Amino acid sequence: MRRDHRPYYLKRLDLLIRSFYVEHFLRPHFRRLGRGCTFMKPWHVHVFGYPVDLGDFANVITTPDNRVRLTVWGRTKDDGFISIGRYCLICPGVRISAATGITVGDSCMMASGVYITDSDWHGIYDRLDYIGASAPVTIGSNVWLGDSVIVCKGVTIGDNSIIGAGSVVTSDVPSNVIAAGNPARVIRELDGKTPMRTRAEWFTDPAKLESDIASIDRDMLSGNSLIGWLRSIVFPRIGD
Repeated sequence: MRRDHRPYYLKRLDLLIRSFYVEHFLRPHFRRLGRGCTFMKPWHVHVFGYPVDLGDFANVITTPDNRVRLTVWGRTKDDGFISIGRYCLICPGVRISAATGITVGDSCMMASGVYITDSDWHGIYDRLDYIGASAPVTIGSNVWLGDSVIVCKGVTIGDNSIIGAGSVVTSDVPSNVIAAGNPARVIRELDGKTPMRTRAEWFTDPAKLESDIASIDRDMLSGNSLIGWLRSIVFPRIGD
């Protein structure tokens, strides 16, 4: 990982540009985009179709080679929706594709490469059928989907459950378990006596959180200069 050589004021400028892009270009593609959402490289977020809802204080992270794609494509203009709750984390490469309906609860974490779909996207016998079999997907609150997990049509995943990396979920997963494999199966129950903390706790005081992050940035970037930043781009050194 490259060190950030930018002076603090350049990072603040970058954040302002991101915010402008989100408000001017991204927000019109959502039916609802909640308050306090943050996007890392928002120009790599693609929203296609309608309606798509993203709840308050969601964090969406992208990279140039791992875009986030939220797609609604139903048989008619009234079919299909995507609804993502508050405080969710969406990592690079996440794809969510709905022809009927996909609901994701609050405080969910979707690791890199997760794919959630409510349809086959072609008929088994009729390959001209561009939707195929379809059934809604429901993912409860505080669910953690590991790297490259695939969630298939008609699945419900209960609150607090964890799906192991690389798993393919083809049937329902109850609450408070860990499931893994292809097809995913329950391998362990979570300890109900251990208190569960969720991402919602990060945002109990949004103003303080924003102030704390700005303070950390100022400390980490202190001493950086415009010339040093340009040097790191044109003449990178070991350790940059």
